[in-house]
Amino acid sequence: MNNLDLQKLLDEMTLEEKIDQLLQLAPAFFEGANSAGQITGPLEGLDLAVENVRRTGSVLGVGGAEEAIHIQEAYLRHNRLNIPLLMMADVVHGYRTIFPVPLAMGSSWDVELVRQAAAIAAKEAAVAGIHVTFSPMADLTRDPRWGRVMESTGEDPWLNGQFARAFVRGYQGEGIANEPYKIAACIKHFAAYGAAEGGRDYNTVDMSEWMRREFYMPSYRAALEEGCEMVMTSFNTVDGIPATGNRRLMRELLRKEWGFDGVLISDWGAVKEMIAHGVAEDEKECALKAIEAGVDIEMMSSCYPHHLQELIASGAVDVQLVNEAVMRILQLKHKLGLFENPHRYADSVAEREILLNEQHLAAAHEAALKSSVLLKNERNVLPLAKDAKVALIGPFATSDDLLGPWSCMGKREEAVTLAAGMLGVADPNTVTAIGCGVEHIPDEELAAMVEAANSAEVVVLALGEDSEMSGEAGCRANIQLPDRQLELVKRVRALGKPLVAVLFNGRPLDLHGVLDEADAVLEAWYPGTRGGAAIAELLYGEANPSGRLTMSFPHSVGQVSVYYNAFNTGRPKDDPNAQVRYVSQYLDIPNEPMLPFGYGLSYSSFRYGEAALSSPLIRAEEKLLLTVTVTNVGERAGSETVQLYVRDIAGETVRPMRELKAFRKIMLEAGETKEIEFEINEPMLRYHHADLSYKSDPGKFEAMVGPNSKEVQALSFELV
Repeated sequence: MNNLDLQKLLDEMTLEEKIDQLLQLAPAFFEGANSAGQITGPLEGLDLAVENVRRTGSVLGVGGAEEAIHIQEAYLRHNRLNIPLLMMADVVHGYRTIFPVPLAMGSSWDVELVRQAAAIAAKEAAVAGIHVTFSPMADLTRDPRWGRVMESTGEDPWLNGQFARAFVRGYQGEGIANEPYKIAACIKHFAAYGAAEGGRDYNTVDMSEWMRREFYMPSYRAALEEGCEMVMTSFNTVDGIPATGNRRLMRELLRKEWGFDGVLISDWGAVKEMIAHGVAEDEKECALKAIEAGVDIEMMSSCYPHHLQELIASGAVDVQLVNEAVMRILQLKHKLGLFENPHRYADSVAEREILLNEQHLAAAHEAALKSSVLLKNERNVLPLAKDAKVALIGPFATSDDLLGPWSCMGKREEAVTLAAGMLGVADPNTVTAIGCGVEHIPDEELAAMVEAANSAEVVVLALGEDSEMSGEAGCRANIQLPDRQLELVKRVRALGKPLVAVLFNGRPLDLHGVLDEADAVLEAWYPGTRGGAAIAELLYGEANPSGRLTMSFPHSVGQVSVYYNAFNTGRPKDDPNAQVRYVSQYLDIPNEPMLPFGYGLSYSSFRYGEAALSSPLIRAEEKLLLTVTVTNVGERAGSETVQLYVRDIAGETVRPMRELKAFRKIMLEAGETKEIEFEINEPMLRYHHADLSYKSDPGKFEAMVGPNSKEVQALSFELV
């Protein structure tokens, strides 16, 4: 089927059929369904007729190949023109084989690993009947109170863009029509949802267009440049207008300026939510504003089917807007091959062979190894000796709650617990494992764990957040661990035993009471299906930690938002000529985060040689080379992530103190030295000016290289 055939099909459709193609519903509405899908918003008030459902264009959250096939077959029996349904789902960090959450995957600093994980997720989803995933989330995240930071890859716009591209390549390959088992990707949430006020879901965003373009937009655009097929609108306001009804944002910027011609979908119920926002009086006005903004698919509200026909009849809406939206949906269905094969790759027999297979599990295991970040290791407490008598205690000692939010069809009972992982690596007679609740730990349980710790040589505390404490609608004002967990840490610390804390969580935490008490701290995030096995290998030294943070860990929630690529002020704290009091500072805590962007330790130690630039000057058409040697001065092989930052000393608008521009992840044997070379060119020095033009300025710059954003060598150069 070509565009001429699609146009013929469109011409044959009634207005009612066209309008209902713009509707997306959960499986519970469809004949043949056996699940409700994942419910993330209200279901009431849709007031749809059977005919609306039978003409609906897409469904979200089907529960596997069998259900997808049954829904599609039942749907096509009633669809006059045999236009198949699109099946969509939140395949965020795996379908059935669950990988670490995206924030953890970002901490791997391994773009190819992320691509491979997305490719595996796509294969499993495709054989289960899914055509589109609502991923990647490229929102820039600077506020750990926001539960959805777990779904982002961090606080740096350039690095987020690299990962967004990798997710899209993994899901879509060289094209969803060209490779088997590929699905369409949907970038979200457009735009700037990561800046929701107070770190609270669904909340207001208010920032300048300059700020959006400079920091919040680049990662979305990177995904679109990679060929991402869909875009999802965000719940928040942009310039005082909810994104779902924001014509300037969607039609002028996304479609006209950026040239996006794919499908634009609302988030759950977001079209109708314009009433609550206070920009629409009723559903009719919601429908008007959404279609004028260019929203092609209305997810889980019914403003379009109830009111578009009336709006067109009155002349308030040009029917061409509906035709354009329907054509974009038909083109995606055509690209996916659904007209030729409505079931595409859905196959319940192949599903049993592909889901959770050994190759996929091995990849999830590798991802968990590379995503974990060693935050502290005093007295070389880690790695553990395999014959050491270990007390494994705490909420996550025996818990299978390791998949994290948005784990799609993952099953907790299939996750390898930390206890099972450690018993599989060490002598089982050496490990005593006792679990407990996350927030509520009775005195008798706490006493039993302290007693076990007192009988051990080493204590491993498995601490963290229940998965419901992060993710969508998982926002927290207090980002410390629950009080009873901190009490457990304090009680065990008093025993004087070597103490290791392993953290399972979906956000940067305020680690007071943990980082200062434990001898070693390993950030495991939500590590996925193979999490416990991978973490055990790290604890016992069968693998060497290599993760690096992509979000700063705050010293206190009062600092939030705190991030590495901040601006200087007119009264910087480090100004030697300033009066001590009258500088930009807190009186009670440092300005700096507890743990900086890019930070992470290893069982190896790395020494950086003196960095050098090939020239003190660079012209627009030239490139500058920065070289530095890195030596593994430890006793075992290890991986180091060498990071390059740049600072523009004086721009037309203020510039960050440092910006990540490149990195190299290298493996070094014990005693090995490698010379690392970075290329600096003029496009790396561009930024948005006051008139929103994107260009560089002649002048002075600093190039900085080091193991994280704080510990760097700085070298000066000039753009002439």
